[in-house]
Amino acid sequence: MLDVAVELTPIELMTLEAYADTIIPGERRGAGDLAVAGAADGGGAVASGAVDLMVSVEGGLAGMLDTLVTGLNDHAVEYAGRAGVRLEPGVPPFVALPFPHRTALVQALTAAGHPEQDLWVSLAMFSVMAWDTGAAEHTVDALAAGHPGLIQMGFARPDPDGLWRFPDFSYRRALATPHPHTAATGDPA
Repeated sequence: MLDVAVELTPIELMTLEAYADTIIPGERRGAGDLAVAGAADGGGAVASGAVDLMVSVEGGLAGMLDTLVTGLNDHAVEYAGRAGVRLEPGVPPFVALPFPHRTALVQALTAAGHPEQDLWVSLAMFSVMAWDTGAAEHTVDALAAGHPGLIQMGFARPDPDGLWRFPDFSYRRALATPHPHTAATGDPA
């Protein structure tokens, strides 16, 4: 598990989950789930650990998440005003946006030429990394737990000892002969 750099408030957590869910949608975790819109079947970025990556020491973004959440919710209020969308009181503004409007706002924020594009693309990358690499936990553990992204992509499971070996070679041929001092585990001797 990753070292946590910050603890999130409920508003920050919901907003970051809604952003991650907009990048790679998943199904709701329950009837009262406001952050995950339920725009897709199966687990998306939230179920894949996107927020765990965002708050991690290793991710390097944790110290500015409060500012990003404030900015995202401010953008959501402005967007809702322009689009004529009524936001539910008591719900973070970005979370209150219906999914198609969340998507439209994120498309605008990540578009070429937007002055804050680098920030929003960087935040989106945490969702992508969580889903397609299982980076929030060890790959063996992620696969054992049924990580949605790795399972959907057909990521190869390790051998029973937790190591990956590919006797058929990914290119269907050996690209090089092992060094004569290579150990049976594949490590250099």
